Amino acid sequence: MAIAPDTRHPASARGLWLGIAAYLIPTFPIAYVWHLVLFEPQYHALHIYRADPIIPFGLASMMIQAVIFSWVFPRVFAGHRDSILKDGLLYGLGAGLLSWSFTTLAVAAKHPMASISDYVPLETAFTILQFLVVGPLTALAHRD
Repeated sequence: MAIAPDTRHPASARGLWLGIAAYLIPTFPIAYVWHLVLFEPQYHALHIYRADPIIPFGLASMMIQAVIFSWVFPRVFAGHRDSILKDGLLYGLGAGLLSWSFTTLAVAAKHPMASISDYVPLETAFTILQFLVVGPLTALAHRD
């Protein structure tokens, strides 16, 4: 099943690029500080991450996510741009839930770790913070 663009509100290249920036610019520093500074001891105690994380891989992953999330926004919210904050938070909820499913639940299901009950709330809080910031910025990037 293909997703056809809404011809009433076609996605613009400008919106796509601004949406990519709206994801990358806050996500990289939030993720870096969260995982490698503020909560580094907690993640280290979980024994699930490399001692020497490969930052370029993390950035490449974020770039892929940024393109996909920015591409999706105008297709999900075409014609429904009543409020940047409302649309951004709603979008952040949906995108955050999707992200949480593969960055928190799937990791907890597949990776050995010292404590799933410590990991899930920690990573859930990160995802909530990330998408509280990224959702409204994505809506702002795609405003008409």
